[in-house]
Amino acid sequence: MDNKVALLQWMKDENIILEQINGQRIYRGCISVDSVEKDPSLGAEIFISNIPQVIYENTLIPLFENIGRLIEFRLMMTFSGLNRGFAYARYETKQEAGLAILQLHGYEIQGGHKIVVCRSTEKCELMLDGLPCFLNQSSLTSALREVTVGVDTISLFASPTADMKNLAIVKYTSHKAASMAKKSLFAGSRLLYGCPFSVDWLKPQMKQKVQTGSLPQPHVYHPVMWSSGKKQNNEIAGSYVQTLNNTCEKMKLGQPSIQIYFMGQSSCGWLRFRYMATLPNHSIPFTGYDWLIGKNLTPMEQLTQAKELVARNILQKLCKCEIGICSYW
Repeated sequence: MDNKVALLQWMKDENIILEQINGQRIYRGCISVDSVEKDPSLGAEIFISNIPQVIYENTLIPLFENIGRLIEFRLMMTFSGLNRGFAYARYETKQEAGLAILQLHGYEIQGGHKIVVCRSTEKCELMLDGLPCFLNQSSLTSALREVTVGVDTISLFASPTADMKNLAIVKYTSHKAASMAKKSLFAGSRLLYGCPFSVDWLKPQMKQKVQTGSLPQPHVYHPVMWSSGKKQNNEIAGSYVQTLNNTCEKMKLGQPSIQIYFMGQSSCGWLRFRYMATLPNHSIPFTGYDWLIGKNLTPMEQLTQAKELVARNILQKLCKCEIGICSYW
């Protein structure tokens, strides 16, 4: 209790503001004029552990500010108000961080308690898994730069967890930028207009696969291109709708019924829709989401192409679950 009282008094005397966010208490120091427009250099953050639970910022911050200017100090906290025994301190330069490690590693902050100070492992790379294959590197880069800051490079691979989905390895310019991006994307951005995908830090095993080149190339989606002014006929050869109708007739599944619900068009011209298709003599309806290039299409052309895509999806699924159906198309 005395330590908490001392902390409050120190905050009042020094006009210090501590911000509590997501299980950590954050002190933001003064930044020099030449650092206002840029993030601190990579390697300028240190990790501090073995901190006694009753030691707080009024002891820790002055200690580490003796080394150099602190940009940020983050003390991890428990729900009961005690510290969790570790913290992160960020300096303006990598050199200051190195000096702090040199001088304060093994420092006896309390009788019998020597703190551990080392370079922080600053993660800068995220994994975005389950991305639709229509998103190429260029369009994904543009989309990410609209909702996050500090995108450096993006690499695309086939998803190891989902069929016809892709995995993106996104490198940011700093840990702070990557951390903010991770939080933003988890919170539910409009990046993919509601299409679900997972976000996580790049795992060591996955990083090794990237470095060894063992990840497969990304899937590429080639939708049928339709143009207004060109007559489309479902009876022409290659029509998935007509093929589905013929297949269902031969398999005695009944006449297909396809319902399309358009959900909105992206800035790059992709039109997203959901669908539900029923076959009278098939026990399970077919539902899902898909995309088409909706730019410059009339509403009727959009509906026609959407039904073509749905028919193709149904035929592919039937081909997997119905013996012999592949011979019909």
